[in-house]
Amino acid sequence: MTLTTSGTTLHILPRSSLAVAAFSTVVEWYDFTLYLFMTTVLSRVFFGSGAGSLLTTLAVFAIAYVMRPLGALVFGHLGDRYGRRQVLLASMTMMSIAMLATALLPIREQIGPAAGLLLLLLRCVMGFSVGGEYTGVMTYLVEGAVPRRRGLVASLAAAASEIGALLAVAVTAVTTALVRGPALESWGWRIPFLVGAVLAAGTLIARTVMRESPAFAGVQQASATTSRPLRQVLRFQRAALYRTFAISALGSITYYVGITYVPTYLVAVGGFAEDDALWLATVASAAVIAVTPLAGWLADRFGRRPTILVFAFLSVTLPVAMFAIMNGGGHTPALAGAVVLALLAGGVSAVGASASPEQFPVAGRLSGLAVATVATTVFGGLTPYLAQLLVDTSGWRLVPGVMVAAVALATLPVLWRLPETSHGLRGGDAR
Repeated sequence: MTLTTSGTTLHILPRSSLAVAAFSTVVEWYDFTLYLFMTTVLSRVFFGSGAGSLLTTLAVFAIAYVMRPLGALVFGHLGDRYGRRQVLLASMTMMSIAMLATALLPIREQIGPAAGLLLLLLRCVMGFSVGGEYTGVMTYLVEGAVPRRRGLVASLAAAASEIGALLAVAVTAVTTALVRGPALESWGWRIPFLVGAVLAAGTLIARTVMRESPAFAGVQQASATTSRPLRQVLRFQRAALYRTFAISALGSITYYVGITYVPTYLVAVGGFAEDDALWLATVASAAVIAVTPLAGWLADRFGRRPTILVFAFLSVTLPVAMFAIMNGGGHTPALAGAVVLALLAGGVSAVGASASPEQFPVAGRLSGLAVATVATTVFGGLTPYLAQLLVDTSGWRLVPGVMVAAVALATLPVLWRLPETSHGLRGGDAR
C-alpha cells in the first residue's frame, strides 16, 4: 500500500495487517500475566503446600524467562534474514502448542515432582517463543505505519498487551470465584490456560493474512540484508544497544513489579484474599489500556525523549509511596496504589514500543532488539521472584517500590541522551 504526501511516496501496510499485528500481542501477555496471577494456585497444584512452594513457582517463571533472550536472538536472526511475517507466524505456532500442553498437564497428586518439571519445560518453550514475539510486532508496526503516527500505532501493541493482561486477570478472577477448594486445584486451574490456547490458535489463523513489512521488503529488493545481522549490530550499533537496554530495563521493572507482581504481593504481604487481589489488578489493567494510546500520541506530538523522561522521573518518585499505600489495609488505598503503578508501566511501554525499534537501521533491527531483551530477563522475569525473596528475608514491605525507583534512577542518564527519532527512522527506512 502506498501513500503520497508532500511529493513523497510512502510504502505502508494496510490497516488490516497493522490491526492483526497490534492486537495479537494479547496472547503473549495473557499467558505471562496469567502465570503470575495464578502463582498462588499453581504453587499448590505443582509444588505442594510447603513454605517454599510460592518461591519455587516464581523461580520457574524466572528460569523460563531466561529463555526469552535466546528465542529473541534466534527469531531476530531469522527475521532480519527472511522477513518479519515468517517470524510472527513461527512464534505464535509454538505458543499455541505450549499453552494447550500446559492446560493438559498432570498435577503433583498424579505424578509427583515430575509435574513441576514438566511445567518448567513448557514455560521454557513459552519463554523461547515469546522472545521473537513482542519485538517482532513492534518492529512490524513501526516499519509499516505512517511516519507521523508511528508512536500511536506502535503503542497499540502495548495497549493490546494490557488487554491480554486484563483478560488474564478477569478470567483468573472468575475462575477462582466460581471454582473453589479441591475442584480449583484438581481441574479449575486448567480453564484459564485452555482459554489462552484458543486465543493463540485464533491469532495464528488471523496472522496468515498479514503482509511482509514494506521496509524489510525494500531491503530485500535492494539486496541489503546481511548474513550476520547480530555481528553487524554488535560492531556498529553499540550506542543504540545501550539506549534500548535502558528503555527495556525501565519498561520491564515497572511492568513486572508494578503490575504483574502486585496480586501476589497483595495476597502474600498485604493479607488480601486471592479473588480480591485479582479484581483490584483487573481495574489497574483497565487503567493501563486507557493511558497507553495517550502516551503513544504524546510521543508523536512532543517526541519520544521528553515523554519517556517524564515517565522515568515519575518512576523514581512514586513507586515507594504506592507500595506504602497498598499496605494501608483497605481496598481503596490498595486500588489507588495499583492503578498509579500500572499507569507508569503503561506509559513507559507505550513510548518504548516506538522508540526502541527506531534506534536501529532496518537490516539489523530485530537482532538489535534481541540483545535488549537481556534487560527484560534481568529486570522483568527475575524481579517478581527477587521482590518476594527480599520481602520474605528482610521483612521490609517497601522493597518492591525501592527496586523500581532504583532502576528508573539508573536509566535516567542514558534516557537523557536519547536522540529524538519521532520524525524519522534511523538508517533509511520504510518510505
